[in-house]
Amino acid sequence: MSRFSRSFSKKDNTMFENQPKGLFALALANTGERFGYYTMIAVFALFLRSNFGFDPKWAGEIYGDFLMLVYFLPIVGGYLADKFGYGKMVTIGIIIMFLGYLLLSVPLGGQTVAIVSMLAALLLISLGTGLFKGNLQVMVGNLYDDPRYTNQRDAGFSLFYMAINIGALFAPTAAVKITEYAQTHLGYTAPGEAYHFAFMVACASLVLSIAIYYLTRSTFRHTEETGKKASKDAAVSNEPELSKEETKARIVALLLVFAVVIFFWMAFHQNGLSLTYFADEFTAKTASGVHTMPFDVINLVMLILIVYAGFSFFESKTGKGKGISAAIILGALAVLGYKYTRATGTIDISAPIFQQFNPFYVVALTPVSMAIFTYLANKGKEPSAPRKIAYGMLVAGAAFFIMLFASQGLNTPNEQAALAESGQLGALVSPYWLISTYLVLTFGELLLSPMGISFVSKVAPPKYKGLMMGGWFGATAIGNKLVSVGGYLWGDLPLWVVWTVFIAVCLAAAVFMFAMMKRLEKVAK
Repeated sequence: MSRFSRSFSKKDNTMFENQPKGLFALALANTGERFGYYTMIAVFALFLRSNFGFDPKWAGEIYGDFLMLVYFLPIVGGYLADKFGYGKMVTIGIIIMFLGYLLLSVPLGGQTVAIVSMLAALLLISLGTGLFKGNLQVMVGNLYDDPRYTNQRDAGFSLFYMAINIGALFAPTAAVKITEYAQTHLGYTAPGEAYHFAFMVACASLVLSIAIYYLTRSTFRHTEETGKKASKDAAVSNEPELSKEETKARIVALLLVFAVVIFFWMAFHQNGLSLTYFADEFTAKTASGVHTMPFDVINLVMLILIVYAGFSFFESKTGKGKGISAAIILGALAVLGYKYTRATGTIDISAPIFQQFNPFYVVALTPVSMAIFTYLANKGKEPSAPRKIAYGMLVAGAAFFIMLFASQGLNTPNEQAALAESGQLGALVSPYWLISTYLVLTFGELLLSPMGISFVSKVAPPKYKGLMMGGWFGATAIGNKLVSVGGYLWGDLPLWVVWTVFIAVCLAAAVFMFAMMKRLEKVAK
């Protein structure tokens, strides 16, 4: 065993050990909901353009407004949950989301009635998500108020975040496959009509989510109460009473973090807008031979199995455990070898499929990230959560540097569209530029998002946990509203200018975060 692996194993902070059972139950419930959401989001911007004929700016505006509501309404959900309980809001949220996806699934064409129906569906999905998403994460945080699990909070949120992305990993493939099936077998030749079937998948995923929630409820039921009620039970909460000054300091620190994450999500969620436009208009439309392998989700799952089985091999304390891990690794390698021998033809590359790479990287790299930070913790050198967030901003900026290089010599989007209308094909680039961009963006996400959620759950005053978690999503909402900037930039501007805007906001946010670091680290202790 390597020195690094020994360091990861010796602390009682291995990936799945000493975690409350409720974590895995809540994570699975969230996985089902996120699978449906990301199945929808993988095709939504393209649906707006093909079904309604919206230009990139209008599609971007609607896309950004929808994301803003999805992440703003958890403030409302958190406020209600602090009064009536987290569990009630989660259940009501799933029901409302289901109605929204159901309405979006109905093919009504592209005229006024269809637009009104679509907007009503988006409002329902946003409201349901607002009641569900933040409150479920507060419940996860409440699991770690138990003294037995307090030191596992960051690791727990990393695992929870990983589970979210398991659902997101399969979503783009599900969206592409169900759309293709509707076109080739059901007679829905227009993409705008076929996309409705992807929205139907989202409906089904919510049924699975609510089933998991209620079947496993006994493992987390004690987390459903508000902070006021839960604080009466010493077995659930060991949070000391805070003075007014301490409460104010914590809230101010959280607001500073919220200000920074606005700009991360503005840049990161270009994956559904300008980066998807780039995939659709400037990236090679086919792949041949071995280059088809990254676009098969089965191959990505095999790589994930190899990573996790590798960690399990080094952590196992018995020969049987090591043998099982080795068998999984060999089996996954055999599948990859077989797929390699069959990778001889050419496949079409659909723009939404690129959105599978971010969740793939999250799932595959989470144990690596946890191992690195555990190693640093054992050395007394682990960065604080606020410092990780600042590093995440720097890494996100680096991702758009890759896009800047990828775009050298390319047409503007309007020039590319004019060529396409005249039957000509503008210059296209390798899909590996986008695949590499998503890799670097994911490193930034792993530094910022799960650590930020963990920071909120730890620092938020007990009486305002729901509201403060809502504040995290409110900041995300503003960032998602600003995602629409990508749509407004997409036109006559050179592509390098588009990416430079996102580089600049990431670097500026990182500088601000480092300037506030002492204040943030003080409340994080």
